Amino acid sequence: MEAPVLPRRVVVPPRSGALPRPAGVVVALAGALLVGMLTSIGQSGSAFVATLSNAAGPWFVAAVLLVLVVRPGARWAAALGVVCLELMHVGYWAATVLAGRPDALSPFGTWELLGVPAGVLAGLVAVGVVSRDGRVRGAAAGVVGAVLVGEGIRGLLVVAATTSSTAWTSEVVGGVLCVVAAVVAGRSPIGRVVALGTGVVGAAGVLGALLVV
Repeated sequence: MEAPVLPRRVVVPPRSGALPRPAGVVVALAGALLVGMLTSIGQSGSAFVATLSNAAGPWFVAAVLLVLVVRPGARWAAALGVVCLELMHVGYWAATVLAGRPDALSPFGTWELLGVPAGVLAGLVAVGVVSRDGRVRGAAAGVVGAVLVGEGIRGLLVVAATTSSTAWTSEVVGGVLCVVAAVVAGRSPIGRVVALGTGVVGAAGVLGALLVV
């Protein structure tokens, strides 16, 4: 009688090039505070720097990158995205007050409240851009492009007279490049259509939302 064949133990490979998760969380949280502080400092810079420092798109991109440092699952990524964006508000407030400029920080402030859905989206995008599914990967990158294009167009339409139009144009160009990268990342025809659709429809949605806000 032959001995039963036991199933081989599946060994999950470590996350290539990733920090240990606790260290990644520390880096993400500290990075969020730093981004907020640098935003406050940047608002005193040149018109180009001040305009980008007043933009929401760079914060969204920063939140995505900070969550990517940790590489958590979707549920934790959404929560971490919210925490990172809210810590950016804390960092901004702290740097502004330390610089002697009055500022308010409230959990019920407009931008603090918007940080919740934006943070959830940033976390999910961070999960999506490293997905093995080309459609998910393309859609996630398309969302990043949509945020940048939508806000950049809004800036050019509404506040270009009092801010740097070059900064808004740069944001639009960066967003378009993200959408192009999303289309390439889609690989399959369906993935490319999903990526392009996400970028175009998402940009229109972001523009409309920002015009209302």
